[in-house]
Amino acid sequence: MDFELTASMMCADYGHLEQEVKNLEAGGIDSFHIDIMDGRYVPNYAMSLNDMRYIATATKKPLDVHLMVEHPNNTISLFLENLRRGDTVYIHPEAEYHPSTTLQKIINAGMVPGIAINPGTSVETVMEMLRIVKKVLVMSVNPGNAGQMYLPYVGTKITKLLALKREMDFELCWDGACSAERILEYAPKGVKGFVLGTTLLFGKDRPYGETLADIRALKF
Repeated sequence: MDFELTASMMCADYGHLEQEVKNLEAGGIDSFHIDIMDGRYVPNYAMSLNDMRYIATATKKPLDVHLMVEHPNNTISLFLENLRRGDTVYIHPEAEYHPSTTLQKIINAGMVPGIAINPGTSVETVMEMLRIVKKVLVMSVNPGNAGQMYLPYVGTKITKLLALKREMDFELCWDGACSAERILEYAPKGVKGFVLGTTLLFGKDRPYGETLADIRALKF
């Protein structure tokens, strides 16, 4: 089964961040998910530009940058100039007056353009952007905090997006309360990437490599 696993670095041990990156990389993680929060678009602060910059220098693995900020067009250049060609940048359509302008800046910088869709955001409201982006990050929880409960109605939205992804040429990724059960259900249906946080990867008192190996060995 062809799917990718990305580590939600807001859940990492910041007292040993360098070692966390090394252990995840050695364990076989595919990419590093960076949650940037401004305390306005979501009621929390998480990772910063400097956190992202450090991780970009500490690994050659791709970065998956999720901007949970108001009006990302105002600051997008700060992030793009510290990333590498081929890294992914997600924005929330509701956070920007003209999201397609911001997405074009991401494309022009050689990055992979993406949108993140909140549980309360309908597929219909982002339909035209699906023709622009290469990745769609579906939030199965409300954004802003780790450890939240899965919202079951998101499954209907994923079904709609799976029916559109081939026609519009985008990959679908899952973010929030990602368990082995979710991967077993949605990877065979065509979900490409899964963001791993406290539900499955972090805080489990076992080597990351063992956890990641177990996920890849799931019986579909």
